[in-house]
Amino acid sequence: VQLVESGGGLVQPGGSLKLSCAASGFTFSDVTMSWVRQAPGKGIEWVSSISPDGERTWFEDPVQGRFITSRDNAKSMLYLQMNSLNAEDPAHYYCATDEAGQDRGQGTQVTVSA
Repeated sequence: VQLVESGGGLVQPGGSLKLSCAASGFTFSDVTMSWVRQAPGKGIEWVSSISPDGERTWFEDPVQGRFITSRDNAKSMLYLQMNSLNAEDPAHYYCATDEAGQDRGQGTQVTVSA
C-alpha cells in the first residue's frame, strides 16, 4: 500500500484548500478511504470517510458542512475539499485505508493563519 498526499499549505482563516491523495498497491475501488489529521501534541483524529463507490460520505461534527470528500476510482485518487478553514483545523492531514489512520501516507501540513 502506498498513499501520497499533497495540496497542503498556508491559508487565511475562512479560506479553502483541496488535498489530494494518490493511492497505489491495492485495489483502490474496493476500499472505504478515510482522511485523518493530527495536530501538534494530539493524537490521530478521524475527519472523514468515503465508501468505495463514492456514494456515501461521513464527517466528524467539527467539519460537517465545511469539508467535502470525493474520489476518482479510475485514477485511484482521493480528495478533501476544505472550506471555511478555522483555528481548529491546522494539522498534518493523512489519507488512510482505515479510520484509525494506522495505514496512512506521509501526510501534508495545513496551516491556518492571518
